[in-house]
Order: sequence, then C-alpha cells, then structure tokens
Amino acid sequence: MDSNFSIYTTFLTMESLDLPPSNIFPAFIFGNLTYCAILVFNMTILLTIALNRKLHKPMYVLLSNLPLNDIMGATAFFPQLVSSILSQSRSITYSACFVQALLIHLYGAGAFLILSAMAYDRYIAICCPLKYNTFMSPNNLLKIIIMIWTLDFTVVGLAFALNSHKEICSTKIVDIVCNNPSLMKLVCGDTKVNNYYGLFTIVFVQGLSLLIVVFTYIQILITVVVKRQSDAKSKAIQTCGTHLIVFLLLEFNTLFTLIAHRFEAAPPNMRKTLGVSVLIFSPIINPLIYGLKIKEIRQSIVFFFCKKAFPTNHKSKLSGVKRQLQ
Repeated sequence: MDSNFSIYTTFLTMESLDLPPSNIFPAFIFGNLTYCAILVFNMTILLTIALNRKLHKPMYVLLSNLPLNDIMGATAFFPQLVSSILSQSRSITYSACFVQALLIHLYGAGAFLILSAMAYDRYIAICCPLKYNTFMSPNNLLKIIIMIWTLDFTVVGLAFALNSHKEICSTKIVDIVCNNPSLMKLVCGDTKVNNYYGLFTIVFVQGLSLLIVVFTYIQILITVVVKRQSDAKSKAIQTCGTHLIVFLLLEFNTLFTLIAHRFEAAPPNMRKTLGVSVLIFSPIINPLIYGLKIKEIRQSIVFFFCKKAFPTNHKSKLSGVKRQLQ
C-alpha cells in the first residue's frame, strides 16, 4: 500500500465482537447506559470540586484531573463501540483508528501520572505537614499539573509519531479496540525501534509511577508508626487507602493487558477482555471510590442534591445529613 497521505483514508477491519443477533440491541443499550453512567459519575466529581470552594485544595485539584482523564478514555472507546454494534460493521478508517489509539494511550499514561502526583501530595501532607503550603503552593501545583499533561502528550505522542506515515501491509486490527500494538502489526517494515520505545514507555511510565507510590507509602507508613498521628494526619491517611486501591487496580489491569499483547501465546479472548476492562471499569470505579470514600466529597455531593430537593428548608435537612455522614 502507498505510504503517503492516502493511508489515513484506508479502511481497516477490527476484531469481531461475536455478538449473536439477539444480543445486538441489549448490547447497544448496555453500552450507551455505561457510557452515560461514566459521564454522570465523573462530571459529578468534577463539578463538585469546581463549584465548592472548600474543595479548592491541592489534593482535590489534582484529583479533578482524574475524571477529566477518565472521560477522555471512555469517549475514545464507547461512541465507536456502540456505533459498530448498531451498524454491525467493524470497519474503521486508519485516521479514526489512529486517533482512538492515541486518546486511549493518553488516557492510560495520564492515569498513572495523575495518581503519582496525588501520591506525592499525600506524602507531603503526612510526612512534611509544616512545609505543605510551600511545596503545594498554587504556583507549584500549576507546575505539577502542566508537567503531568506535558509528559503524557510527549511520551505518548512520540510513540505514535514513530508509527505515522509508515507503509502498511495489512488491514486487520487484531483487537476490538485500536491501540498502538495493533497499529504496529499492520506495518510492513522493521518495527524494532517502535518496539523498543514501546517497552521504554511501559518501564518509564508504569515503573516511575510504581516507584513514586512505593516510596511515598513507605515513608507514610514510617511516619505513622514512628510519630503520633494528629487529627490532620488521620484525615490525610483516610485518602491514602482510596488512592492505593485505585492505583493497584490500574497497575495490575494495565500490566496484564500489555503482557498479553507481547506474547502471541496469550489467549485472544483474555487479551480482548483485559484491554477493554481498563476502559470500562476504571472510569466507573474511580468516581465511585472517591465519591464514597472521601468524606468531604461525599458530603458535598449529598448536600448539593439535598439543597436541590429541599430548597425551602435545606439548612435543617443538610445539618441532619451532615450528622449522619460524620
């Protein structure tokens, strides 16, 4: 095939969903409802943090990047999926596949970098509380957020830049979603550089995140054991368990997905399941975990809905709800 610009208009065929005719409509409804639930859950967390001034703290500002990232990942996956279910066609243009893969990898790397920054915030809050306002000042917080997204777009963007404008000899995407490994398998020529850089990004992003989280949590554990916990530290530690659950779920899910792609002997169904589970479960679980486990966010969400439900006597209702939540 030509390696010029016409490659982006080439139609590719994605892996079949293997849906029997009787399950097409239920799958379409389920896909739409899941996508809507992800949007509602994540927008609720995002708007709760944005509209409540009490939540305009470094921890919650960093956390607000997570629902944005989850919405990006879900939007890259679900609209194309439900469209293909309804049309019963697994065809997709190379350009659309390229964009979907790019957004999915930005979502994956972004999640690790955001969770790493949140681990650093918890480390400073618990281990260096007197220096917290200095290290996590608005200026430094802005630098951390800019660094997260700059690093995300640079690392992932370079991986896809290495894959662009290359001649392809196949139009078969060996997965139910477009990703960089699947696009690399279409290329005719040598892909050693792509493979080496792909391994580098895995080690760099996931390895760096794992090191940061392990280091910060060891330091937090030492601080908790050696020093007496104040009330502030106790509240800060409550968020650590939530953060650790989210990070471990993402780490193991992504790791097994990447391993399944690297080994041809891995069962195709396992590769498919693991690949899409990162895009389905994390965007649903993350807002639920943070919304239910972090008391300040939980209270703000309940207060908002109670205020809308009881506009005339919301003060007495809110005070009663507050006593129940505490």
